[in-house]
Amino acid sequence: MHNWRIKIALFLIYVVFAMLLNSVGTVILQVMGNYDLRHVDAAILEAFKDLPIAVVSLLVASFLPRLGFRRAMMLGLAIVTGACIAMPLVPAFLTTKLLFLCVGASFALVKVSVYATVGLITEDAKEHASTMNTLEGMFMIGVLMGYWIFAQFVSIDDPKSQDWLNVYWLLAGIAAFTFVVLFFTPYDESGSKLENSSRSLGDDFVGMLRLVIRPVAYVFVISAFLYVLIEQGIGTWLPTFNKEILHLPTDMAIEAGIIFSGTLAIGRLSAGAVLARFDWYPVLNFCLVAMAVLVLLVLPLTHGAVADANITWLTAPPAAYIFPLIGLFMAPIYPAINSVVLSALPRHQHAAMTGLIVIFSALGGTTGSLITGRVFGAFGGQTAFYFSLVPMVGILIALYFFRRETRRTGEAVTGEA
Repeated sequence: MHNWRIKIALFLIYVVFAMLLNSVGTVILQVMGNYDLRHVDAAILEAFKDLPIAVVSLLVASFLPRLGFRRAMMLGLAIVTGACIAMPLVPAFLTTKLLFLCVGASFALVKVSVYATVGLITEDAKEHASTMNTLEGMFMIGVLMGYWIFAQFVSIDDPKSQDWLNVYWLLAGIAAFTFVVLFFTPYDESGSKLENSSRSLGDDFVGMLRLVIRPVAYVFVISAFLYVLIEQGIGTWLPTFNKEILHLPTDMAIEAGIIFSGTLAIGRLSAGAVLARFDWYPVLNFCLVAMAVLVLLVLPLTHGAVADANITWLTAPPAAYIFPLIGLFMAPIYPAINSVVLSALPRHQHAAMTGLIVIFSALGGTTGSLITGRVFGAFGGQTAFYFSLVPMVGILIALYFFRRETRRTGEAVTGEA
């Protein structure tokens, strides 16, 4: 396996951050019980997670090739290890906000470094797409593990119990182990730097911003923003949807999210094989149409759910199993468009482009969670999830222009060659 050691290290890093980043839905459910918060108040945790991702990516993405991608990833792991340790030692909603602030800032360092590293350790567009899909698949495996791990620490009978905070001792240990693995895994980063370049940090920063005005970049940014808006809106509020709309117990409401994460993992791990045989554009259009059909068919089934003190997995409403299957069709979209836009650019621009990916993905995630949270609180969970149809249509339109611009970019590169 080509560059297998660094690939394994990248997969481990993504698993760690997947568990932390996507725990926000579970944590929202827990802090609402612990600290008597409203939906809209708890939803601020998504902003504490995503806005630092955007800000830090904007400030440091163009600088990271100078710092070194391995050093940046180690710094991110060290920060989240300390933040996890603080959670059980100083239990408070403020500590929870600071945790997600640290996780978001660290993920900005990590994601830019990981995506840029993929460009350095892969030899062609096919290997790049394969590695990206595997990487994002490992991310969803981490999300899957996170749902299950958090569920083991949740108190079913006492919403005020803070025993769930002990999960952060385990997460701190996993992050520290990954730090050690990365420390002993060097690799060649020279391909990320321009030879004989006299560019200043200001030049690098301006160069990153100039990428946005390229048609292929801004059409991609719109597509990525809308996709993450959907994924985070559904993923963050699915545990609350399961509890308040489907009337599942807290532990089952969280564990039901495993189905959603599992379908995302399966979809992304298998997307490499599908996209190796078929063009990405019709595949992603099919996925978006299938997502919309699933929303329209399944959400009406949730109106008949009633509370049952003796509910089990065998008696749970069918919607608890069927709706999370939307992740299977959602899965290929994000890694596919990321790979397409990065493969269209030279390697020394991958860090800057990834900075833009991270910034607008973070903004999309925050927007999706806040909109879903407000609609959820005001009009109910069904209406909140019906609202996801709007960005789905938006992505369909954006992908048409994205395909056109990537073709033009490819023709231009071929002409220069």
